[in-house]
Amino acid sequence: MNSRLDLRGILVFVAFSFCGAWLINLPLWLNGKGLQQPLAKLLLPCMMLIPAAGVAVAVFLAAKDSGWVRLAGLRLGARGWWRYWAFCWLIIPLLSIAAPFVSAALGFYSLDVREFSGFREMIRSASGAAGMPPIPIRVLVALQLASVAVAPVLNAVFAFGEEIGWRGYLLPKLLPLGQWRALILTGVVWGLWHTPVILLGHNYPKHPVLGVFFMVAFCIIFGILFGWTRLATGSVWPAVIGHGALNGSAGAVFLFSKAGTEVDTLHAGITGWTGWILPVAVILVLAATRRIPVAGAPDDGPPTPGC
Repeated sequence: MNSRLDLRGILVFVAFSFCGAWLINLPLWLNGKGLQQPLAKLLLPCMMLIPAAGVAVAVFLAAKDSGWVRLAGLRLGARGWWRYWAFCWLIIPLLSIAAPFVSAALGFYSLDVREFSGFREMIRSASGAAGMPPIPIRVLVALQLASVAVAPVLNAVFAFGEEIGWRGYLLPKLLPLGQWRALILTGVVWGLWHTPVILLGHNYPKHPVLGVFFMVAFCIIFGILFGWTRLATGSVWPAVIGHGALNGSAGAVFLFSKAGTEVDTLHAGITGWTGWILPVAVILVLAATRRIPVAGAPDDGPPTPGC
């Protein structure tokens, strides 16, 4: 790994990714309907592919590394890679599913894990005249939870679109600053990149402006966890799995809610500050056990033999 910052490559990648994020969401701003229009369901997933395009542009215009495929972490991973895949596939969604229970314990969320009345109310509202589907609510909840297990596969293409940029390209480029600085700064960039949709109410519909700062904090936390797997394996794939698992499980805050109560995602669920307690605890354990910074990270030296 080069001991000097490739500022040109970093700036090209960041500028393209940020400009692309604003441009692709411009239609949502122009007609005044924001995320309420059907087009949003198409544009938001497409937005996730922009960092991958940013990597291609940066490599074409500014790359100094001939081995950019290795740099981007496209291989399977170093020895023991399967442990990090398992962490991202299993632990990341468990943190997300557990978040509403932590929020409830702290008094910022009302649970209903017997009748799932909030989820029932949400389905009824979305169904309109069609009414509730002829399936018991507990079966619907079980199906939702089961879908979390396959979320990394279902979300793989779009999660890869982001992760090849954040953890594949940007994080290794920032490593000359030191691992902690690189992890945190990557999270800051990742969080700010979401600004066009956060200001429209994505993730924090009741707090669009404050939500920008919360999104940055959220991305720093999970950026450290995803980045740790990237540094430990030399592979971007665990982060792709974790990103897909996180996106597929974040809605748990609505699954367990009580009807007639307000769900404020600034305070409750994995996007809220109470939901950050468990992932921050994991980071502290990793730091205390000296798993972060990663000693002998594959990205710090020449490619390791094998895949």
